[in-house]
Amino acid sequence: MFRVLTQLALRRPVLVIVFWVAVVGVGLGVGTGVFAKLTADVATVPGSENERAIELRDDAGPQPQHLTVVAVGGVATTAAFAEVAALPGVVEVGPALPSGDGQAVLHDVVLAPGATEAQADAVAERLRSVDRERVSVAGGPLTNLEFGAQAQSDVQRAELITLPVVLILLVLVFGGLLAGAMPLVVAVAGIGGTFGLLYLFSFVTDVSVYAIQVVTMLSVGLAVDYGLLLISRFRTERAVTSSVPEALGRAVERAGRTIAVTGLTVAASLLGLAVFPDAFLRSMGLAGAGVVLVNMLAVLSLLPAILALAGQRIKPAAPAADSGLFARLAAAVQRRPVLTTLVTAVAMLALAVPSLQLRLANSDARALPASTQTRQQYDALAAHFPELTGPDVIAAVARSGAGDPALAAFADRVRAVPGVASAKVVPVSATVSVVRATPRHEPWTAEGRATLEAVRAVPAPFEVLVAGDVARLVDYRSMLSPYGPWAALVVFAATFALLAAFTRSVLLPLKAVLTSVLSIGAALGVVVLVFQQGHLATWLGSEQLDAVDLTVPVLVAAIAFGLSVDYEVFLLARIRERYLETGDARASVATGLQQTGRIVTSAALLLVVVFAGFLVGGFAPIKEIGVGLVVAIVLDATLVRMLLVPATMTLLSHGAWWPGRRGRTRPPAPVPAVRAEEPART
Repeated sequence: MFRVLTQLALRRPVLVIVFWVAVVGVGLGVGTGVFAKLTADVATVPGSENERAIELRDDAGPQPQHLTVVAVGGVATTAAFAEVAALPGVVEVGPALPSGDGQAVLHDVVLAPGATEAQADAVAERLRSVDRERVSVAGGPLTNLEFGAQAQSDVQRAELITLPVVLILLVLVFGGLLAGAMPLVVAVAGIGGTFGLLYLFSFVTDVSVYAIQVVTMLSVGLAVDYGLLLISRFRTERAVTSSVPEALGRAVERAGRTIAVTGLTVAASLLGLAVFPDAFLRSMGLAGAGVVLVNMLAVLSLLPAILALAGQRIKPAAPAADSGLFARLAAAVQRRPVLTTLVTAVAMLALAVPSLQLRLANSDARALPASTQTRQQYDALAAHFPELTGPDVIAAVARSGAGDPALAAFADRVRAVPGVASAKVVPVSATVSVVRATPRHEPWTAEGRATLEAVRAVPAPFEVLVAGDVARLVDYRSMLSPYGPWAALVVFAATFALLAAFTRSVLLPLKAVLTSVLSIGAALGVVVLVFQQGHLATWLGSEQLDAVDLTVPVLVAAIAFGLSVDYEVFLLARIRERYLETGDARASVATGLQQTGRIVTSAALLLVVVFAGFLVGGFAPIKEIGVGLVVAIVLDATLVRMLLVPATMTLLSHGAWWPGRRGRTRPPAPVPAVRAEEPART
């Protein structure tokens, strides 16, 4: 495969570049239409009681939509509400509900079941025009509109901040603007391909606002990461040959294999998400894996084509030395491998301890930035209507009419459940009603879960299905328990198979899995410390949220695992190359670390910058993912790759490569250089 890619890049570089320009044009021209199709719905479990309850309610007939309007400080809204009542799609403007402190008024605007987002936006715009500082409108179809706009804004802001910083770092790494800009060119191609792929996915499955941010930044990170590796290898080969085609052939043959293994490993990690029945996780897994493959293809085809045209202007690397900072670090580790292993493992485990207190919850309005209407309204409700910002209701959907005496008796039994503050009957149709119970406890608490189970256990002479935030959370946790181990098994098995084929070893894949799990545990521990417990949260523009978004741990684990193995392959490729040449297991570790230390450190720094872009966004779950990935990358590139891996490989010695061949065999021969076709003379 690598020979074919090299030949294509050298013989038809312009054709390859034109192809990727077309991909970028289509992706950025048509693919950005995905922003209009984003959904804020996550954590839905098909077939769960929560989802069946929603289906029962919706099957009873189209439901009206509600916009909540809060006016603070005595602002005059009477004329505006009179106009709103006459707007298309508006069924009713509810009466004013004054707050207990007399400082605010709440209105409920009821929209027709078929009301469009444009009609809802027209209502909101008219009411906000009264006083944008003191009138907030949120809910109904406005939620997805606001989430989609916020997602697009966050992606653009993150790219505007991270890409220039990444370019500066790449110029410093390579010592020139041309070489530094090449990975970013590939990143742009990857972004175009990513948007196009997500747009296609939007026709067959929901695409979440979280997915667009995570997958886009992952695309940038991987393109830069793999581009750095290939260009570094090309510069190394240029130091031993003046022929660009020969250097490119060797670089693609050697680094290309590493890139392919790492790309397939990251894709396999993300495909593990497809095991879960949750549509959000499944779409994240499929889209993420597709994006990884798009970027891998871009690095292995577009970048060689660019190098074929401009490689002569890339400065060769300085001759590789077996001694230096990283070799000295390896020597220090190898003098005390047992102590280094124990101290490093204990430090990682200590960081992971807070993850044992992990609490999961559905994100509420506090997850949004203060600039959004939804968050502004939440803050206004918390200040003036605190009774409306407590735990979300438990909705018992009953197949019974509102006038049925048995339904009234059922509602009385629900009110009597310990942990239920109040309950009322809301008719949906002639045959379906909802008993809305207000719990006393938050969904993530043991008391909140016990209240839900007690409501679900209340007997009734008709079908009752219970939904709501706490129901969704409990059903989601119940889904994770059986499917989580299967997802982990798929990821571990795929990783083991890929690394075993790459290293010809059984022990090294096992070691890679264990060290990656350590990094993930430590990363989740830091996420709990920052967001759940509130330490340093304000520094990140967030606040203590009391719980972590229920989708974050799974996403962080999947992405961080793939990236962790990514660096493992970088390091093992050079160690194995030297081991096959010399047969010296101990010296091979030191040499491999010396020759890859700068690359791994640079790649980690670049990825940290990319994923730190998550922190400038507005969504708290995205910030949580960003912190988790940044911590995982930093720990993996320092404690794991620089200390734990050299220490454990020193302890394993030749056994690390069992049952493969012992050293002192020649490495695979590089592909022969392919001469670029000269233009025909006329």
